[in-house]
Amino acid sequence: MGKRSKKSKTATLYDSDDDDSQSSSSTAMSELTIAQGPYTEETDGSNDNLDACLDALYEKRGTTRENALSTIVDSFRMKLQHQFVANKCITLLHQCLNSFKKGSTKEIHLASLAIGLLSVTAGCEDGKAQEILEESFAPLSSALKSGTDSLKISSILDCLAMLTFIGGVNEEETERSMQIIWQFIKPKLGPNNVVASKPTPAIMTAAISAWAFLLSTMNEFKLNSKDWQESISHFSTLLEKDDRALRMAAGEAIALIFEIGQLVKFRNDETNSGDEINKPTEGYIQIQGLRGKITNQVRDLSTEAGGKGSAKKDLNSQRNLFRDVLEFFEDGYPPEISFKVGGDTLSVSSWSKVIQLNFCRRFLAGGFAKHMQDNEVLHAVFGFTPKGKNQSGSNQEPLTEDQKKLMKIQNSFVSKARTQFLNKQRVLSQGKKGGHFSVGPMDEEA
Repeated sequence: MGKRSKKSKTATLYDSDDDDSQSSSSTAMSELTIAQGPYTEETDGSNDNLDACLDALYEKRGTTRENALSTIVDSFRMKLQHQFVANKCITLLHQCLNSFKKGSTKEIHLASLAIGLLSVTAGCEDGKAQEILEESFAPLSSALKSGTDSLKISSILDCLAMLTFIGGVNEEETERSMQIIWQFIKPKLGPNNVVASKPTPAIMTAAISAWAFLLSTMNEFKLNSKDWQESISHFSTLLEKDDRALRMAAGEAIALIFEIGQLVKFRNDETNSGDEINKPTEGYIQIQGLRGKITNQVRDLSTEAGGKGSAKKDLNSQRNLFRDVLEFFEDGYPPEISFKVGGDTLSVSSWSKVIQLNFCRRFLAGGFAKHMQDNEVLHAVFGFTPKGKNQSGSNQEPLTEDQKKLMKIQNSFVSKARTQFLNKQRVLSQGKKGGHFSVGPMDEEA
């Protein structure tokens, strides 16, 4: 392993949805913009205002429901709505799910965001996040089968990934979601080996991001080389596609797979036993060959020249990302990223955490800094504790009875959310299942 030649990248995170502050290369999905309405004093996230928005979701006029959902999304991004979630969680969930039956693409997009944010806010409190996942899984799965609109499908995939990330309590639930998402990465073939409906590059990019986001939680699984060969090979073909965001998402997914699997694990495939335990398996040799091919692809993408109409920012993002992947393949060094969140520094140094960070930043948009400072679930995910957390100043005004009640609710949420989320991650990381959990049934190349 060679000597590392570059220092970790540092970025300043502002409380806005401007992603230009991130200097890291690993931003394939962060380039996608999530529509977000203005957060004003009129939409300050007060319980009275949210109650009014919840009532508006019963209205017949679609634009009324859209405006209400937009306000709910803004409110949940910019403030942790613990009290509202404690009282109205399932009611809001069911109204959002109704939007999938009768709503426009915009309404479904906003409802998907609202449900995801509801789960992020609820955390693991009293099983609420798990209940949100179980109540939503069938409607989301059904909605994914109807229509091909990129915004709609991408939003639902993001929602399903976030609900599973927060509320999935075992590997079976994570596998279930990953198998559904995989069908938008590598669709099954229909009659005459023809794909019935080929996803757009935008949908495939969103699907890869969502799939990798969930895969990143399975960092201790025993991987079977035969099972993984298909996914690695397919991502390699995607590196040749014209769409830059798709290539970058595939590159991150490949890096994550090799970070989790590591060739030493692939080498000791479960098919070997006895005297053959140290003998490289056929699957290991094939994956090693794929790695050599991918290394050459990554090297080319890290130095790709800009063509006509190529945006300089996008090209630089691609080059930087694939330089990181190349360094990881050749020297074993994962990317290192640091953010300023308020007066604190958030640092990550693995492909798993980079992918989780990018997904959460994109989903929370302008509310990411607020959630990183106050959301115990994210503190558990990234091992982050703000320095000023739970510190009170000597000149602080006495709390009113309503404030004391709200603080009690919030403290209950955060303590249980942190403990239960860590327990969930421990269950996933201790799993030893080696089946084809990630990609679903084997099929022919689409």
